[in-house]
Amino acid sequence: MASISRTVRIGSAHGLHARPAKLFAQAAKEAGIPITVAKDSGTPVNAASILGVIALGVEQGDYVTLTADGDGAEAALDNLAELLTTDHDAA
Repeated sequence: MASISRTVRIGSAHGLHARPAKLFAQAAKEAGIPITVAKDSGTPVNAASILGVIALGVEQGDYVTLTADGDGAEAALDNLAELLTTDHDAA
């Protein structure tokens, strides 16, 4: 099965800082399949690694590319894309 990729725009007002990064990494881990995330054309990191995700330095409006491999990849990317496009900093 080929990898599935999806590019999404970050919705959180403060980008992928600690709280949104934790939510994202946790969801990636729970998917149970290998998932990577890359900022623009940068090096992909393990999406389940909070430190890796924070280290990308992703800000609001940045684009990231998610790539997943395995059973349920499509559903996992749908879930993660929704997390990334939601503003978790809204009151």
